[in-house]
Amino acid sequence: MAADASERRILVGAVAGAHGVRGEVKIKSFTEQVRDVAAYGPVEDESGTRRFAIKIRGEAKGLVIASLDGVADRNAAEALKGLRLYVPRAALGKKPKRAPKGTDRWFVADLVGLAAVDTQGAALGTVKNVANYGAGDILEVTTPTGDTQLFAFTKRTVPEVDIANGRVVIDPPVEVEAKEDGSDE
Repeated sequence: MAADASERRILVGAVAGAHGVRGEVKIKSFTEQVRDVAAYGPVEDESGTRRFAIKIRGEAKGLVIASLDGVADRNAAEALKGLRLYVPRAALGKKPKRAPKGTDRWFVADLVGLAAVDTQGAALGTVKNVANYGAGDILEVTTPTGDTQLFAFTKRTVPEVDIANGRVVIDPPVEVEAKEDGSDE
């Protein structure tokens, strides 16, 4: 991994805009439970220079309505639109708070930096990112040659996540190549 896990910061949300005239903001939460954006302590901006305690006021249309320390009026709240909110990885703990006992759960952020190997143990690369564009999670793997491969993050394609040994096992699907005439034969 590029950085020690305790030094990494994890993106937990982003300010979507102002709410009302008293400095409240709308936050798009990237946590499993939207209110957990405030559960890990104060958040920081990307540079780590600004720090805010969050007080949740409510929810509206999938967004969290909150006040941030030091933001007292609508103009200050509007100036924060687009601000990405981070917490130190250490604030998350070892497993998700809502993980049932005995289940194999992890934080998505902990997958970044893991070795990606196929079912025979051959190196495929390193997990660079876990993204979701609306149709499910995708593992972005950087190959040893610097190329990028994308894999659906499903139990079929990723049968094993082994955080303790720093790897994910990927069973790549058979590729189908389309012909110019539109057939796949």
